[in-house]
Amino acid sequence: MKCEEAVLVRIFFGEDDKYEGKPLYKHLVEFCKNRGIAGATVFRGILGYGKSSVLHKASPFKLSSDLPIVVEIIDCQEKIDQVLPEIAQMVKDGLITMEKVKVIRA
Repeated sequence: MKCEEAVLVRIFFGEDDKYEGKPLYKHLVEFCKNRGIAGATVFRGILGYGKSSVLHKASPFKLSSDLPIVVEIIDCQEKIDQVLPEIAQMVKDGLITMEKVKVIRA
């Protein structure tokens, strides 16, 4: 990434969400890597809820509770603009946000 200003995209969805039979978070990261996006990171939440107002939380008695997932993607505006329409099609029941950020060091 050779830009001082970049765009940070955050995608919020559930851990159980899939795309073409693969976990959505894994598919998104692989998609971004293949498209030459500067960076993508997956965060797994321990507690959260979305538009359904269903509380998703980690529990020692369950292997999976459809925990909240956040995928952050960062690159220059032009590259984000190229991939965002495809990403939006992959994310069926989630929230996508975008904000401008300043890159301090790359």
